[in-house]
Amino acid sequence: MDSERSVLTTTRVEATAWPVSWSGLWVGMLAALATGLVIGLIGTAVGAHQFAQGRTSRPGLMMLVFSVAGAFFANAVGGWVASTVAGIRRSETGMLHGAIVWLLGVPALLILGGLGATGYLGAWYSGFGPAAASASDAVAARNAALGGVTALLIGLTGGVIGGWMGSGEPMTFRVARRDEFEARRRRAA
Repeated sequence: MDSERSVLTTTRVEATAWPVSWSGLWVGMLAALATGLVIGLIGTAVGAHQFAQGRTSRPGLMMLVFSVAGAFFANAVGGWVASTVAGIRRSETGMLHGAIVWLLGVPALLILGGLGATGYLGAWYSGFGPAAASASDAVAARNAALGGVTALLIGLTGGVIGGWMGSGEPMTFRVARRDEFEARRRRAA
């Protein structure tokens, strides 16, 4: 009787931690909040100006554009600042920092919403305030919640793209590292 022999092969996998720069993250989050505040106030001023001129009886398209753009660009600035301050040169690590800036900003927005200050950040963030949670009008509460979720997701996208831009790597989905990019640029010159 032949006996079969089996060989067990094991592979050792080691986890590698990604570097995280907390100083870059905090500065990035503050930059995102400041940028969001500036864009939100401009959008509010544009909407209030249209209302005062009698051109509209409700928030207009320009205020909506400022709110959407503000959610994206504020987090893009935050991700870029975090990657730049941290000196990150890899796109994946830069995108991670952009996402973490967004993660740090969510509790800050909830705190600002609890204090009633999210109206300064644009119309879409008004869903974080206490008035939206206690609204008697179900349609207004639904719209505020949908606006808040949309602003959050657009902000996450902006943070990731901003972190990627801050890394300085080419913005392609093909894996190409900085040294390969520099070699191609030198050959072309």
